[in-house]
Amino acid sequence: MSGSKIVYDKSGRAVSFVGEDATRLYQAAALHSGLGLLMSGIKPNRAWTITNALAAATRFTGQHYKRSRAEIALARADLQVWIQNMKSALPTEVQS
Repeated sequence: MSGSKIVYDKSGRAVSFVGEDATRLYQAAALHSGLGLLMSGIKPNRAWTITNALAAATRFTGQHYKRSRAEIALARADLQVWIQNMKSALPTEVQS
């Protein structure tokens, strides 16, 4: 995690994800949200199929997921754990 951090501005509204690990954290958060949309029948964009999204979740969690509503929910739960662990591991900084 060398050099990775989350940077907030002093108002707390703008956020920057600096470094590879911080960028992966943002990707995982976007994937978590995208899986929620896919469960509801909404495609975030044309490349985000359920199969592709579950394959991406596998790259973060190391678990294989099948194409079902229960497995999507499991992938979201596993991603949430991964996201929380990364948030606690990455340093944060407030720029003035």
